[in-house]
Amino acid sequence: MAQLSDAQLVVLSAACQRPDRFVFPVNPKLKGNAAGNVLKSLLKKKLIKETRAKRDDTVWRHDKKHGRMTLQATRAAYEALGIDPCEVAAEDNGVAENDSDATKASKAQPESKARHPRADSKQAQLVEMLKRSKGATIEEIVKAFDWQAHTVRGAIAGALKKKLGLTVISEKVEGRGRVYRIAA
Repeated sequence: MAQLSDAQLVVLSAACQRPDRFVFPVNPKLKGNAAGNVLKSLLKKKLIKETRAKRDDTVWRHDKKHGRMTLQATRAAYEALGIDPCEVAAEDNGVAENDSDATKASKAQPESKARHPRADSKQAQLVEMLKRSKGATIEEIVKAFDWQAHTVRGAIAGALKKKLGLTVISEKVEGRGRVYRIAA
């Protein structure tokens, strides 16, 4: 997994939670050159890609051949965040249209269908850890997956709560600290 800064993680997490996977709008705390530097580094790592912008989309840059361009998270971004990439449709590495197959597939899925992580993924293993009656602390998850603490918090808030719609509760347990578990 690529080492990502906090700013990079925030930008990628937000993009991966959007149905269209667009990077914009970015975190309002990132101003001017800071935002540009974060986005350029994500492009270089191929965690985001340029795609043609529609009329109302935020424009990243203007290209002579393709016109208005915006930014979109790639399959590698999901993998870097520990999100199951099998749920993301295959995509090409070139310039793509906004209505890619992945975007159409996400729009076509009914909201009532619950998503489930692939059985052998880290996301599924995290769900199993949190389903235990004793739950798990951030430190235990960090040790189990060799993740950083902010990645664990992002996975709980983004992948589990928002993407999978799970109810994750936390409580302070004497001797262990804050313990997270999935409500039954």
